[in-house]
Amino acid sequence: MAQRTPSKPSSSSSPPSRPRYDFSVVRQLRQREGQTLAQLSQASGISVPVISKLERNQSSAELETIAKIASAFGMAGSDLVALAESSLAHRKKADGYESEGFYFHRIRYANHHSFLGEAEKGAKLSRPDIHGDDLETCWVINGSLRLTIGEQTITLAPGESVQFDAIQNHTYEALEDTIFILLHLKKSNRF
Repeated sequence: MAQRTPSKPSSSSSPPSRPRYDFSVVRQLRQREGQTLAQLSQASGISVPVISKLERNQSSAELETIAKIASAFGMAGSDLVALAESSLAHRKKADGYESEGFYFHRIRYANHHSFLGEAEKGAKLSRPDIHGDDLETCWVINGSLRLTIGEQTITLAPGESVQFDAIQNHTYEALEDTIFILLHLKKSNRF
């Protein structure tokens, strides 16, 4: 019996890796604006074939091309590159902590922090030192909160919210068992 040599493994194609810059975001922006390829081409001065290939990640683009397309959407070229470079979704796991009778589940992203808060009636929290130069939004889901910002006092019932500059002295007081959401939006990263 003749000895066979092992055959080479077939060159199966592995799934393509995600490109470093995913310019399919251009298609998403274009569709959100209700534009056709021809309309974006007219607005940007870039040909339809170049835009189409870019949207399908079949070619790379020069900075001038990116800047012109971004300008057609009213954004800077660097913003378009940032959108193309980042994942479309970022998944995080919440952590939790307790402060002065308030319990928080917290998610932290680069441009904002989100908190799901719970407090029993009578709990009072005043920690403005933990804030940077953020905008803070408080939205009451269930129960009621009294919020004192400087000399102003606001009582929030279910479904009500308030937004303010979080660098101001402020205090939360649970008037009854309460569930609420806090958002801290970095001013420097506003949309």
